[in-house]
Amino acid sequence: VFDPSTGVDLVLDATAGGQVIDLDDGAVADPDVDPVALMQSSATAMSEVTSVEFRIEREGAPVFIDQFREIALDELRGQFSVPTRAQAELTVTVSGNLPTRIGAVAIDSEVWISNPVTGDFETLPAGYDIDPSRFFDPEDGWQPLIANLSDVELVGIDDRGGERYHVRGIAGADDVRDITVDLVRDQDVPVDFWIHPSTSLVTAAEFTTSIDGADSQWTLELDRYGDSFAIEPPENVRG
Repeated sequence: VFDPSTGVDLVLDATAGGQVIDLDDGAVADPDVDPVALMQSSATAMSEVTSVEFRIEREGAPVFIDQFREIALDELRGQFSVPTRAQAELTVTVSGNLPTRIGAVAIDSEVWISNPVTGDFETLPAGYDIDPSRFFDPEDGWQPLIANLSDVELVGIDDRGGERYHVRGIAGADDVRDITVDLVRDQDVPVDFWIHPSTSLVTAAEFTTSIDGADSQWTLELDRYGDSFAIEPPENVRG
């Protein structure tokens, strides 16, 4: 659990009293589920989300978050609450060889980004695509992404903290652009989703994009749906 506005980063230990915590939620999936109907239910469920914690990991060809192609996104951990409040910590690589972390906070139309050297926040400069609220947008991002999938198929049932439906479909270019905050454009993308059988909420997604002829692999993990997150403007805003 982390708080980008203060720089506090807490690691949750998966043990208690020397005992390993069982993270299996006991969910059971129906192997005969209709994948098209399932994704319709998932689109509705995702559109009604009020809060979530999300994690994005990216490997392969660099995906730049700035117009100068100097800052490449490697990982992002964030929290979102309606209406349009989000905070995130981004792990990035600067100039191809300097790993660092950047904090970002978005409240309504205001977005702040932290300086990797001083830690102070400033209003998001023009030419940067790192509004954390856009990485998870229930109504305009996730709902159409899932509702507009084509060639939907049930791949199987996987154990990811309990049984999950593994569904694959083709996401259209406009929906891919929205869900990646304009970082990926002009390409239809096969996406693998893992869906909770009880809630129809997406718990994970994986896909591969191609930029300048090179592939980049994306992994998203979603959890803590409905939790309360304290998302406030950063205190140390410069200028």
